[in-house]
Amino acid sequence: PGVLQPAEDEASLLSKSKPIVTKLLDEATDKLLTMRVTEGRALADDLTKQLNLIMDRMKQIGERAPSVIEEYHQRLRARMDELLAKAELKADESALIREVAVFAERADISEEVTRMAGHVKQFHEIIANDNDSEPVGRTLDFLAQEMLREANTIGSKSNDAEISRAMIEAKTAVDRIKEQVQNAE
Repeated sequence: PGVLQPAEDEASLLSKSKPIVTKLLDEATDKLLTMRVTEGRALADDLTKQLNLIMDRMKQIGERAPSVIEEYHQRLRARMDELLAKAELKADESALIREVAVFAERADISEEVTRMAGHVKQFHEIIANDNDSEPVGRTLDFLAQEMLREANTIGSKSNDAEISRAMIEAKTAVDRIKEQVQNAE
């Protein structure tokens, strides 16, 4: 008996439970916001770590790139001299210079390194901005895509093991960034 009957007047029950529910909801919301801030800081720290690794690798690549062309020139000259000595011919200096110039143009990664540095700088600025009014997840995702595009271009243009190794490390960091950005709002 009485199972289908309300124990008290519904209005009275609602007025008694409203302050309790409101208090619990406020506490839960405060804890959620605190957790989001903590998670956001951890995310920003990890992203910064990955960005710093990328910039370190870009610095290594930028320092290494000019010597790659010189090494190519020396290898080409040595190989040419060796082959021409066997055939008892004389080298055409203009052809050698032209070949090295073509290689240098194909292997030039300075624009990509500069653009990567710009993307990393913009990424840093966005995650350092404490403006909570606008979501930045899509912007960060787009920048990560652009960074990956630059990394792929550098990797495909590089004809050097050291640059390739550094680029693989940078691409790994960009992949980590892309995964982490999925957690950003």
